[in-house]
Amino acid sequence: MAADEAADTQLMLGVGLIEKDTNGEVLWVWCYPSTTATLRNLLLRKCCLTDENKLLHPFVFGQYRRTWFYITTVEVPDSSVLKKVTHFSIVLTAKDFNPEKYAAFTRILCRMYLKHGSPVKMMESYIAVLTKGICQSEENGSFLSKDFDVRKAYLAGSVKDIVSQFGMETVILHTALMLKKRIVVYHPKIEAVQEFTRTLPALVWHRQDWTILHSYVHLSVDELEALQMCPGYVAGFVDLEVSNRSDLYDVFVNLADTEITIAPLAKEAMTMGKLHKEIGQLIVQSAEDPEKSDSQVIQDISVKTKEIFTNLASFSEVSGDGGKLVLNFEALKQRRFPPATENFLYHLAAAEQMLKI
Repeated sequence: MAADEAADTQLMLGVGLIEKDTNGEVLWVWCYPSTTATLRNLLLRKCCLTDENKLLHPFVFGQYRRTWFYITTVEVPDSSVLKKVTHFSIVLTAKDFNPEKYAAFTRILCRMYLKHGSPVKMMESYIAVLTKGICQSEENGSFLSKDFDVRKAYLAGSVKDIVSQFGMETVILHTALMLKKRIVVYHPKIEAVQEFTRTLPALVWHRQDWTILHSYVHLSVDELEALQMCPGYVAGFVDLEVSNRSDLYDVFVNLADTEITIAPLAKEAMTMGKLHKEIGQLIVQSAEDPEKSDSQVIQDISVKTKEIFTNLASFSEVSGDGGKLVLNFEALKQRRFPPATENFLYHLAAAEQMLKI
């Protein structure tokens, strides 16, 4: 048990504090242990206090070069000991994806800072969670790391909502994820972008891979460079300018207008056929069943996905090179699948690194 707790607690990387003072200046005030200038600038950009439009976003999260960031922002009430501060953000960086866990913990840290006006208490709580996985306080609430199972974080979004928005077109998203393509999602509201993007990896549940998620990206050089190093991803933007950046996506989702566009260069790999229609119908039928929960819908899609992989394995062979499965293209041809199905299975084998080099 102790080993489990230790493994869980070593996930946090750092904590920071950003303040907006009564003159409207936004400053990086404090952090523990330390941070790089690049990461500090990124977090200042993500924190809504530097935003011109003055909208307050209580909680945002995202990823940059395998570091997850979680930012909770609050307005300072007149009753607080913080007299020269109008708003502040608590920033947590971590190795894991778990928005609910870190939202709960940053809220407790916010309450502490409002009460004491000094980062000392926050640092004590951070170290307690880092070493023991727990911080307890009478007035600010308690936090227990192991209450937040990662599977719960994976299942927190709603696949049913996605299907109610996009219907049969959801199969485009499923196909793009299966083929490890680059998906860009746009909506002017960050909350809508985050809710939608965090749910997409669940359509390929067999991988349980949320490292592909970049739920809050700005069109800045360092962020785009980091993003373009990833082979496939789901990236969220609030700047419509991203729609003109066709170098960034294979599939573009305009969430505000409920439109999905496949980029010209991705059209060949993403050709839809009978198999896709079957998958699309299964997704829609399952999602529209009022008796089924989101996790049951994910399970239904996962069963169908496994069926496709079993099919793929039947015309693959074990290579002499370390015994991994590689596609036997002749065997695939002999099955005389419809062209779109054959094309999809070939590209799926490529995505799974099953092609002979």
